[in-house]
Amino acid sequence: MIIFVITMSYLFVYSQKDLSQFTRSRRNETKIGQEVLTISDAKNWQQELSGLPCKFVLLGIPEDIGVRANYGRGGAHTAWKPALEGFLNQQSNGFLSGKTCCVLGHIEVNDLMEKANAITTKTAEDIAIYRALVSEIDTRVCDVIKFISACGKVPIVVGGGHNNAYPIIKGCSQGLSQKINVINCDPHTDFRPIEGRHSGNGFSYAYKENYIDKYAVFCMHEQYNTAQVLNDFTKDNAHLYFSTYEDVFVRESKSFSATLNQTIGFVKQNICGVEIDLDAITNVPSSAKTSSGLSPVQARQFAYQCGKQLNALYFHIAEGAPILSHIKADNKTGKLIAYLISDFIKGVNEN
Repeated sequence: MIIFVITMSYLFVYSQKDLSQFTRSRRNETKIGQEVLTISDAKNWQQELSGLPCKFVLLGIPEDIGVRANYGRGGAHTAWKPALEGFLNQQSNGFLSGKTCCVLGHIEVNDLMEKANAITTKTAEDIAIYRALVSEIDTRVCDVIKFISACGKVPIVVGGGHNNAYPIIKGCSQGLSQKINVINCDPHTDFRPIEGRHSGNGFSYAYKENYIDKYAVFCMHEQYNTAQVLNDFTKDNAHLYFSTYEDVFVRESKSFSATLNQTIGFVKQNICGVEIDLDAITNVPSSAKTSSGLSPVQARQFAYQCGKQLNALYFHIAEGAPILSHIKADNKTGKLIAYLISDFIKGVNEN
């Protein structure tokens, strides 16, 4: 029995009517959006969610404050709704039924975004304000994730910066009262110093605070991680591990599949969170868009194999920015995120 209660929830709960605005119904077809489960009583969402017959719970975090707190480009707040629309408009069929999922809603952050948007420069004082706001996001996200995890369900979280890895990890760890393992497909380890919360130190915070036992990074980019971070991983190689993009795709000293299996193997012996930063995929709009990364197919293979091979606790898709602060929208990003969600769910279902 779940014994904790969220005293103040910053969760905007979606109804079936809300989802109908995203779902394009067609004659003789059944879309995922027509079959996913929703909460009928927002005030009692915890009790209702715990009783729903589904394994997966979708949750959005429409913020980009963590990215800006790390001197990055805004836009990560725009990923959730295109991703949700892309997912809901897939067919519900024998490969994936909408009935296995609940679309819970999104974390309310409008008040914090307004405060962040009032900042027009990046002085040390401004960055300190951003990082204080990120700490507030941490609290809001952690409370909801803690409940979902304690229900025995798998949260699938979209949107926002990779700062949200920390409250997701913390929430799962606290909800289950144990340390967890984490695997992250990312050009960066996001294991930067403990200097105030931002998108570059979610995993170092979670590790220092004993929510993570083992942490593995898949296809990290060698020249985009500091010497200190590499030293940290080398010194603590019983708990920290990385494989590099260059080993697989430049030197070709290892195959993609062997490297993926080896990285999964490092975290396989414990319950494990699954992370993917869309910075890892070539030419996907994100806070740190790359011209040299994984293909969409390889990213989908990562999502599927992690779901299939691991005892997966959650799936977090971070840093997607269909509307970056300086360019027009890219609607393909939402569809790619929908593919990743579906691949992960299929992998878990085949586990």
